Amino acid sequence: MISLNPDTLTGRENYKLLTGSIIPRPVAFVTTLSSEGVLNGAPFSYFSIVASEPPLLSVSVQRVDGVSKDTARNAMEHKAFVVHITDEDNVGAVNVTASRLLPQESEVTLAGLTPVKSTKIEVPGVAEAKIRMECILEQVIPLGGKEDSPACDLLIGRVVQYHLSEEAYQNTYVIAKELRPVSRLAGNNYAKLGEQFTLERPQ
Repeated sequence: MISLNPDTLTGRENYKLLTGSIIPRPVAFVTTLSSEGVLNGAPFSYFSIVASEPPLLSVSVQRVDGVSKDTARNAMEHKAFVVHITDEDNVGAVNVTASRLLPQESEVTLAGLTPVKSTKIEVPGVAEAKIRMECILEQVIPLGGKEDSPACDLLIGRVVQYHLSEEAYQNTYVIAKELRPVSRLAGNNYAKLGEQFTLERPQ
């Protein structure tokens, strides 16, 4: 085994180790609304479930030189955001939204995605996702970096409305082969769902 001390590695080296080891990672496409009414959209693979009662999600938004990105700033201003599950059909457009634009420019427009009104929050989602979740911002936790310059904003969102396509949601279950989710690997690489297997949990 090769043993490495993270304290002796650069930030880039730690990034490469983490993103290459913690795979596959689901990709959240997150939409937010700016104070000027611009619909922002960006993909995040630092994303997971926090709890189910109530349903809570986490999205870690990395800062740039200690400055919050549009997604985090907008979520904090409006106290809401929409999480979409990235799949084989929309991953190309979602990738386009990773482009660096000015705050007054919409990545959703650039990617040719279709805004759709939300039911319980002001922030729109996009119609191209088979699953989208309207979220109220529960908490923001600045983490990492230095005390006066955190490395990221950890957004905790409470799901207040689900929207699911009929083919991907049947008999109270999400059907993975119909959802066709994609996952993030290291670098520019992604993966499809692949072979599935079942293990019974111990009693």
